[in-house]
Amino acid sequence: MKGEPVDLAYPIERHAAFAPSKTAIRFEGETLTYADLAARIRQACGKLTALGIAAGDVIAFLGFNDPEMLALLFACARLRAILLPMNWRLAAEERARVLNDAKPRAVLVAADFVEAVQTQRAQFPLAKWLALSGAPVGWPDWATLTPVAAAEPALASAHDAAVLLCYTSGSTGLPKGVVLTQGALFYNALNSVHMHDLGAADRVLTTLPMFHVGGLNIQTVPALHAGATVTLHAKFDPLAALDAIERDRITLAVFVPAQLTAMMKLPRWNRADLSSLRMLTTGSTIISEAFVRSVHECGVPLIQVYGSTETCPIAAYLLREDAERKAGAAGLPALYCALRIVGVDGRELAAGENGEILVRGPNVMQGYWNAPEITAKSLRDGWYHSGDIGHLDADGYLHVVTRKSDMIISGGENIYPAEIENILLESSAIVDACVVGCPDDRWGEAVVVAVVLKPGARLSAADVLALLEGRIARYKLPRLVHFMEHLPRTALGKVQREELRAAVAATATAA
Repeated sequence: MKGEPVDLAYPIERHAAFAPSKTAIRFEGETLTYADLAARIRQACGKLTALGIAAGDVIAFLGFNDPEMLALLFACARLRAILLPMNWRLAAEERARVLNDAKPRAVLVAADFVEAVQTQRAQFPLAKWLALSGAPVGWPDWATLTPVAAAEPALASAHDAAVLLCYTSGSTGLPKGVVLTQGALFYNALNSVHMHDLGAADRVLTTLPMFHVGGLNIQTVPALHAGATVTLHAKFDPLAALDAIERDRITLAVFVPAQLTAMMKLPRWNRADLSSLRMLTTGSTIISEAFVRSVHECGVPLIQVYGSTETCPIAAYLLREDAERKAGAAGLPALYCALRIVGVDGRELAAGENGEILVRGPNVMQGYWNAPEITAKSLRDGWYHSGDIGHLDADGYLHVVTRKSDMIISGGENIYPAEIENILLESSAIVDACVVGCPDDRWGEAVVVAVVLKPGARLSAADVLALLEGRIARYKLPRLVHFMEHLPRTALGKVQREELRAAVAATATAA
């Protein structure tokens, strides 16, 4: 490629020049070198050009994790187009809402989902629908599409060009399309390099779905930016993840708490060879100190990252050397990021005071797709208003308490669910817990806790309440204890609190 380093794909070309035979991606027995990856990106550029894709056009991808999705991301960067990685867990109606909002010019569908999207294909005939491989009758095949020579990218910087459109999980409302620029992904990669001391010698394992920024941007894209090797799994399987750590001598990986819990339940976990791991990273939800220490007992440092889709997502993190000393903290503001904690009046709060977390930096979103009013509410004076509640400690480390929408107001008192959840999770009998507020005629909201017991454990509602006695104010004590086999969670492990509230309300009504 000629010209200057003007887009997100350029470093891949440079790595292909410096180390063409270096492994970039391992995937289902396939090995892609950096030379292979660069060639695949050029081929994807040619195919998108053949489809008539131009700057500003949206290309949707529906499928499990696949190297082709990464090639598409970098090809979109080259063409100044926008990749929309679609959540394969969505129901047909939810997919239709996303497609109607984003209006992609092309939709690439993996073989596993071709049958499931036939209705959407008929609903959105203006989009060019292609099967990723093995196309059935009537479907154009991406694999056999003839590339057309793509024009050399403009020399003007692409940092302000949108490249990624990610729809939020919608755990507290309807999904919104978050627009991230090439510059946001670039600075997010620099934040990750600093966070993980990430370099070309690292071997990164990716099991989180890349339709979320957690799977795509915490380590995967930064690893390729740094010239490292990525072992990519189509979907998470705890045993396969453990096998990969041992076989590929993985040095870095991101797992949400639900994934780590599944791995630690494996009979072979305690005898697994984890010696190659420099650290593990977790996030996506509020992490208790007790959980962090349970991972540390396995001999692997666990660090936290804080952020959201809107921040690409890295906004704050711990370094490895702080993993033990600051267990439970979300970390310091990222290298290229700033944080503020403000009260309801917008006043900046002192250390230890809980308020809304505000984020500013080049990694923050451009805005919400087709939603200028919502964008204006979330981005004010250059600051992203996260809706998360937390505080900075005396050393400047962030501690996340809850989402503003999750905060319970009972009898005029603010109650933060994580405070109660963290205490309950200290019990060896409890594997999961979530606190929600339910409507109450007298108090406005009543505190309700949903508890998942470890196999074989026995606790009554009175036993659960006894764990809290004397440790929190009486107005914070749950009015109802609801036992469940598992909590409803999103793909990234976040509890779906609205679904949980509905389940609790149904149980209370039935009673």
